[in-house]
Amino acid sequence: MERDTRPARARRRDVLQRHQLLQVRGRSVTWLVPLAVLVAISLADYNSTGEFRIVSWCVFVSAIASALCGVWTTALFAVLALVVYVVSDTAWPSEYREGPADFVLVLVGGVLSVLASSVRVRGERRMLHMMDIAETTRRTVLRPLPPLFGGLDHAAVYLAADADARVGGDFYDIQPGPHGTRILLGDVQGKGLGAVEAAAALLGTFREAAYHEADLAVVAARLETRMLRHRLHTAALGREEGDRFATAVLIGFPARERGVVEVVGFGHEPPLVVSGAGVRPLACGDGLPLGLGDLAGAGRRTVGAGGAAVLRVAVAAGETLLLVTDGVTEARDVGGEFYPLADEVTAAVRRDARTARPGPLVAFVRERTLRHCGGRLADDTTIFAVRRATPGDEGPVGGRLSA
Repeated sequence: MERDTRPARARRRDVLQRHQLLQVRGRSVTWLVPLAVLVAISLADYNSTGEFRIVSWCVFVSAIASALCGVWTTALFAVLALVVYVVSDTAWPSEYREGPADFVLVLVGGVLSVLASSVRVRGERRMLHMMDIAETTRRTVLRPLPPLFGGLDHAAVYLAADADARVGGDFYDIQPGPHGTRILLGDVQGKGLGAVEAAAALLGTFREAAYHEADLAVVAARLETRMLRHRLHTAALGREEGDRFATAVLIGFPARERGVVEVVGFGHEPPLVVSGAGVRPLACGDGLPLGLGDLAGAGRRTVGAGGAAVLRVAVAAGETLLLVTDGVTEARDVGGEFYPLADEVTAAVRRDARTARPGPLVAFVRERTLRHCGGRLADDTTIFAVRRATPGDEGPVGGRLSA
């Protein structure tokens, strides 16, 4: 991660600029709020009777500034509030003055407001630092994918259930190689840093094995072994993660065969094959999740990792593979109904066949899923669409969509 070498004052300005509540043409106008309050108090005090004085309310001005503005702006309003108090209080006959007690109240309130603003700004800086760390972690686990990578037109969106963490147990990647391009999408059981570590371990193994191994079954076996090794490692560290597993789908696009794909399923939701002609599920077998391969019989383990067979399925040119995690399939509305992914996508491509392209397809599923659950995601959500690139595809169409 790059180190921020800017001066401390520049970093503080950056914090404030990134947390502006009110902007006009890109400039912060949060200072208008305490200024308006100060003017309102001054006018109200001037127009009130002598028996009813509210000038001591100036203490609220610096308090409001401390919640919205920077330290120096808060200090400025603390001084302005004190000046307004003195001017207003001395403008009345002596019998109507508030006196030194309220002067001390405004003075102490201003000092405390400046201190509170300093604490808040430091907290925001720490928060931004943690956000940068989370973003770096996300980009390390889910590395950026170039458009038309490995001869595939693709699009993806990742929505973390924990908006602050920005990364969870969902994972996906594309790995081109001399034996074709392979893709992997999966979901690690559980949440937290343990799930992120398991996802990173699986992706690291996938990126190496998918490039070097000619047989997709060997890649699948490597993933199963890596998950078991990861569990043993965490157990040796004394962490209670011995039952962690991952569902996944491994798909290979052979270099010399354009009409088929090779598929290995690890207990994951079957992908959908989407085109203008309709939607159908992609057969991916009945393999066990990664990390549970030892539960399969010895006879089945000879076929593939965890009993997962490598299936060859015909996929025509122009057909898009839609892969999602259970954040989509288990999204519920207020009535508890699951999101009908296949029905929604079928209706969409019937209305407009262009929805079957990876970019529009991912955008459609994302929007409809969030609408279905009212924006309240119960789990990490990944939507990934991919197809072989055609001459009409352009680079900016694919790639990773902004979450």
